[in-house]
Amino acid sequence: MATATTRGDAVGRGIRLEVVTVVWMALEAVLAIGAGIAARSVLLTAFGFDSLIELLSGAVLLWLLIAQSNGTSLDRVERLERRTTRISAILLILLCAYVVVTSAVGLLTGLKPEGSILGLAVAGTAVIAMPLLAAAKSRVNRVVESAALRADIAETYTCAYLAGVTLAGIGLSTFLGLWWAQYVAALALLIWLVPETREALESAEWRISRDG
Repeated sequence: MATATTRGDAVGRGIRLEVVTVVWMALEAVLAIGAGIAARSVLLTAFGFDSLIELLSGAVLLWLLIAQSNGTSLDRVERLERRTTRISAILLILLCAYVVVTSAVGLLTGLKPEGSILGLAVAGTAVIAMPLLAAAKSRVNRVVESAALRADIAETYTCAYLAGVTLAGIGLSTFLGLWWAQYVAALALLIWLVPETREALESAEWRISRDG
C-alpha cells in the first residue's frame, strides 16, 4: 500500500509526464496535419487528427491529476471529461469516414500523394518516444492505480502503433514510389480507429444515461 508521500510524488511525476504528452500531441497534430495537407496525404492527415483527439484526452487527464494533487473537487473535471468524451466520439466517427472515403477515392482515381520528410520525422519520433513515455506512466500508475491513467497509457501505446503504420506507408511512398501504400496504410489505421470509436461511443452513451 503506497504511503501518502509516495502517492503524492507519483502523482507529481504523472503530472509532469502528462504535460510532456499534451505538448507532444499538440506538436504532432499540427505538424502531421500540416504535412498531410501539403503532401495531399490521407495517411498523415488522419494520423494528425488522431493526435488531436488524444490531445483532448490528455488535457482532461492532466487536469484530473492536478485536481487530485491539490485536493480540490473533481466535479468540474468530471463535467469536462463528459463533454470531451462526446466530442472525441464525434471526431472519431468523422475521422473513420474521412479515411474510408478519401482512401477509396484516391485509389480509384489514382491520386498520388507526395512523399513527406517531415511526416517521416514526426512518425519516426513517435515510434521511439511513445513506448518510452507509456513505460514511464506505467511505473507511476503502479503507485497511483488510476483507471484514467491506465486508459491514457493504452492510448499512448496506440499512438506508437499508429505512428509505425504511418511511418511504413510514408516510407514506401517516399523512397520506393509506392504511392498506393499510403492509402492502404490509412485504411489499416481503421484496425485501431474503429474499436477506439466504438469505445468512445459506448463511454459517451453510458455517461449520458448516467447523467440523465
